[in-house]
Amino acid sequence: MDGIKEFINRNLRQYGMIIALVIIIVFFGFVTGGRLIWPRNVSMLVRQNAYVLILAIGMMFCILTGGNVDLSVGSLVALVSAMSGLMATTLGLPSGLAILISVLTGLLAGIWQGFWIAYVRVPPFIATLSGMLVFRGINNIILNGQTLPLSGLYVTIGTGSVPDIAPNTAPDFLRIGDLLQLQNKPEYLNMTMLVTGLALSIIYVLVVIFNRNSKKKRGYEVQPLSLVIVKIISFFIVINLFSYWLAMDDGLPIMLILLAALYAIYTFIATKTIPGRHIYAMGGNIKAAELSGVNTKKMMFLVYANMGLLSGVAAVVTAGRLMAASPNVGVSFELDAIGACFIGGASAYGGVGTIWGAVVGAFIMGVMNNGMSIIGLNVFLQSVAKGLVVLLAVAFDMYSKSKSRLG
Repeated sequence: MDGIKEFINRNLRQYGMIIALVIIIVFFGFVTGGRLIWPRNVSMLVRQNAYVLILAIGMMFCILTGGNVDLSVGSLVALVSAMSGLMATTLGLPSGLAILISVLTGLLAGIWQGFWIAYVRVPPFIATLSGMLVFRGINNIILNGQTLPLSGLYVTIGTGSVPDIAPNTAPDFLRIGDLLQLQNKPEYLNMTMLVTGLALSIIYVLVVIFNRNSKKKRGYEVQPLSLVIVKIISFFIVINLFSYWLAMDDGLPIMLILLAALYAIYTFIATKTIPGRHIYAMGGNIKAAELSGVNTKKMMFLVYANMGLLSGVAAVVTAGRLMAASPNVGVSFELDAIGACFIGGASAYGGVGTIWGAVVGAFIMGVMNNGMSIIGLNVFLQSVAKGLVVLLAVAFDMYSKSKSRLG
């Protein structure tokens, strides 16, 4: 019991945010009369808030370098969205080529900002504030107040689902949605989603067991077995329950595959690569990192170039979901991404935070957005609520740090 208590104390922020997510889901599920957890709304939660998840991953790396943020991502999403409309609609390029050019536009914008931040030493706040104004202005110049429709691959990415491998073949005992009397669901279950969820949950169990045994053999400290078992069972249930809910709607969203791939890639970069360790070292103490041989200029440049790349990806999925390039897209996107990172456990001083935490924080922001919209809460009150949640998250971080220093 002492080992479990010590582990929970060390990971209080991470597990506290998961508990907070569960509480928020239960709360909005109750106040919306269950509408929040309708299969269609669960599916839309993924699609409507994909931009938060994508941007939060990139923003987490910015924050890790020392509490820095990128204020330009919302405007950059708007710029890349405008480029999509220009390439695909005005110039008539194929959707695939238009998407490639659009994402490269985001990357080039990130390189531009990374140059000023890393090599000219312009503070990130000022450089990205400039970018926010410049990119929004270019977006308005391109679109000139017009909304350009998008189709083809854009819509497939933004709203499409993987075809069912065996339509309408799910056995009757799996149709628990009928017992729960859920509304807004089709008459069948999507087998592709059910099989995918089961496979992912089994892979998760095997990976956790393998990692624990590997660490134990090398003499590293491992989590108590009882806690590992609880975690495995909990996540196994959550993955399959989430898959079941999606199976009652359109099945496996293509957007979810993209999000899962980005999560896996960037988790690997953050935890298993030398650049990932260097980014954490910079946030811990940038002077010490420089003395240890870390090329801090290069790493800062790469972090903001990557943020531009992910902004481009977020713009493509957002434009695809909206089926249009709009001059007003991207407003407050940067605030949602920053809020997701701090809610998910990032430190305001840098050096602390995980991609998993950013994902949890993004889901908290997403559930709040959807829940408040369903109940018809005034948009200004929604801003107040999200602002207070971010403030409390950072205050909790400060409290945790002061407690650990005193303890």
